[in-house]
Amino acid sequence: MNSHEPQRLRQTIQAVKEHILREKLKPGDAMPTELQLIESLGVSRSNLREAIRTLVTLDIVEVRHGTGMFVGQMSLRPLVEGLAFKGVVLPGEDYETLRQIVEVRIGLDHSLGPGIVERLKGQETPVLIRVCEEMAEKKAAGENFAAEDRMFHQTLAEALDNELYAQLVAAFWDVHTLVGPRLGVPTPRDLDETVQAHREMLDAAVAGDLAAYHTAVDRHYAPLLRVLNSTKKVAGS
Repeated sequence: MNSHEPQRLRQTIQAVKEHILREKLKPGDAMPTELQLIESLGVSRSNLREAIRTLVTLDIVEVRHGTGMFVGQMSLRPLVEGLAFKGVVLPGEDYETLRQIVEVRIGLDHSLGPGIVERLKGQETPVLIRVCEEMAEKKAAGENFAAEDRMFHQTLAEALDNELYAQLVAAFWDVHTLVGPRLGVPTPRDLDETVQAHREMLDAAVAGDLAAYHTAVDRHYAPLLRVLNSTKKVAGS
């Protein structure tokens, strides 16, 4: 590879980003054709195609075969995939990666607590109540309630009207569920505590009790930390 090629590629990637910003394009908007970009940016076809492949990986550009190029959804999908892959591919780092993910989730839930309690205090929350009920019903039936668990955290985050918060909460939840099965099957005690802790988080938020909300958050993650700590002790013995 020519020593200047990496620099040219970075410049082309930046030029495509600047085009999106300059034209004030939004996710889903159509982009110029390949030929138009080559002419307007003054780059080679091969260089542009490599830049587009990189931007597709980052979810900044989307290529729809037979239709054209569009602005991507700018999601945190690359973050999810990268962290999940790191957690399962690096020998000896799977549990440490999961521990770090759990710590980030705990930190997010605690930092979002004041805003969530302020927004939900005294409010009717039929959607969240139903999600908690469905979690309990599925747990009682021995069924997986991952979808309801995700919806609970996503709905709480969305109450803050901060899209990035909601995306971060969803992203780290997704990474957790991709890496988490390596811990093994949770015990019935763990599942009982998880289901109950979600309802306690909701009840505390509606009651306007921030201290109780933080306590419920800690209880929610206690089973995960318990398994992680026991695994660490076994590995170190």
